[in-house]
Amino acid sequence: TTRTHNRGQMESRTAIFSAPTAADAAGPRTRHGFSPYVNNGGTVLGICGSDFAIVAGDTRLSEGYSISSRTYTKVIQLTDTTVLATAGMQADFHTLHKVLLTRVRQYEDDHGHQPSTPALAQLLSVILYSRRFFPYYAFNVLGGVDDDGKGCVFSYDAVGSFERVQYSASGTGHELVQPLMDQQIGWKDQRATALKPVLSVEATVDLLKDTFASASERDIYTGDYLDICVVQAGKKISIERCELKFD
Repeated sequence: TTRTHNRGQMESRTAIFSAPTAADAAGPRTRHGFSPYVNNGGTVLGICGSDFAIVAGDTRLSEGYSISSRTYTKVIQLTDTTVLATAGMQADFHTLHKVLLTRVRQYEDDHGHQPSTPALAQLLSVILYSRRFFPYYAFNVLGGVDDDGKGCVFSYDAVGSFERVQYSASGTGHELVQPLMDQQIGWKDQRATALKPVLSVEATVDLLKDTFASASERDIYTGDYLDICVVQAGKKISIERCELKFD
């Protein structure tokens, strides 16, 4: 009798715990979340030679499969010798550009001259690292000429780690552009029997145009127009805009 009574209690408790609830009747639970970031796409690229640097970026802003703008430039001139190109979230890199321009003006007021390209590269690293707990969703390529008149390009990650390189690409077309730069500029295909040619401004601009034309065929977030900034030692920065794929 005691065993029967205990068994009845256990069965009644099991029935209580296994009874369907209102949440179970509504279906499986879903987790709601919010992301403050959105990737507006685009590709930026920097290449440097012995006495020049070329920084370029496309002008398409996208969100999903929608195009928000076809003419938004991702390239900004910071000084007479330094240019910055940024891909990622438009709101973040627009804010980052404003912060950098403000710091450049403050430097000019304090010291009476513009900061050098390596100094701006370090400043950008510090600003990005200061936001490491809530980073700018911005992927940067900075280029220009240093105090010795030599071309330089700096590659960044999202939290400020940077490196001086000969060429660098960022953005949604990075995976398409970087291998071509490795082959054409870095000569990483081990052509031991050939001599690596010296880069000229004209040849580099032509290569850059072909590279972006190729990337825009495969990356739907890259296209419309291409802004090209050429920085040469002792010369004024030249800016050119050419057409890319529109669809």
